[in-house]
Amino acid sequence: MVAAAEAVSLQPVVGHLEQPQGMAQQRQAPQPQVKGTDPAAAAPPNSPVASDGLGQLFRRQQRYLNYFFDNLDFEPVQQFCQACLTCTGVVIFTGVGKSGLISQKICQTLVSTGTKAVFLSPQDALHGDIGIIGPHDLLVCFSKSGATEEIIRLVPFAKAKGARLVSITSVPGSPLEELCDLAVHLPLERELCPFDLAPVTSTAIQMIFGDTVAIALMQAKHLTRDQYAMNHPAGRIGKRLMLRVADVMIRNGAVPVVLPDMLMPQVLVELTGKSCGCVLVADADLSLAGIFTDGDLRRTLQQCGADGRDIMQLRVAEVMTRTPKTICSQEMAVDAMQIMERGPKVAMLPVVDEGKVQGLITLHGLVSAGL
Repeated sequence: MVAAAEAVSLQPVVGHLEQPQGMAQQRQAPQPQVKGTDPAAAAPPNSPVASDGLGQLFRRQQRYLNYFFDNLDFEPVQQFCQACLTCTGVVIFTGVGKSGLISQKICQTLVSTGTKAVFLSPQDALHGDIGIIGPHDLLVCFSKSGATEEIIRLVPFAKAKGARLVSITSVPGSPLEELCDLAVHLPLERELCPFDLAPVTSTAIQMIFGDTVAIALMQAKHLTRDQYAMNHPAGRIGKRLMLRVADVMIRNGAVPVVLPDMLMPQVLVELTGKSCGCVLVADADLSLAGIFTDGDLRRTLQQCGADGRDIMQLRVAEVMTRTPKTICSQEMAVDAMQIMERGPKVAMLPVVDEGKVQGLITLHGLVSAGL
């Protein structure tokens, strides 16, 4: 992240006229192929995957999820959130099978939203990895039945290490519930599976519970946007939250700058030579006076043709846009994109600090940066 925009030395440039490059031979674009629908591939009316059957499944799953929301006791959930907030060590998650996979996902969500968390396999814990558990840690045990053998075996050894234990189960009165210091019950009417065996509803409510707790902790800690960005330095999320205008702007000699009294021939040299789609019009001290874009050039050509005037005799101050949209170098790059798209859309913004030109940011540059 750039703390401040570096001082730039931008001087209005005058060059020689360049011959335009030849246009590349156009190619005929291939016609898109329309993919038809094979009637034989459609599900038969009585198929269990027909739309009516699918609708019934989704409505049934919705009912089971509503049962969870309607019967959840928030007091132990609040106690669990408080235990996570006051934990001076690490919040350690453990689970086996599907519950273990959900635990890992919740753990990653907590880490990315500002809570120190780690996943511990109960099998590995019993073979040496239990050394990660300390007296200031919170061990969170996910188990639908509350009777998972590997977790039950782990509990006494984790207690011996001094950790506080929390059970997250869906069967009331389970052995794990009895062994832990705090028990959170996730109400489950039944699984969507026709045999009530495959964990497809219980895992959904585990995910809902864990992710909602993560956001509750995020809000309780007053995590800022910048702090969240620091946890996501790569990818589109990190770029949108961390990159500033100064990080992606065109600067120094690459910025097209001309004086207000410059004639159009010299302006065209700068416009075509820098290939930015515009020139910034500035005084000798780099105070921004306006902008002259490719669009301004086309409109000027049309007007001069209608009036019978010679465009080459015009000075750029006569045809420039005097009050262009601008942005400061320390604003977020994503804000620059929003300014470009708001109101009359533009594809470039002069970067101006305290009235002085610092650079130029273009829509092409923002897209190239991954925004």
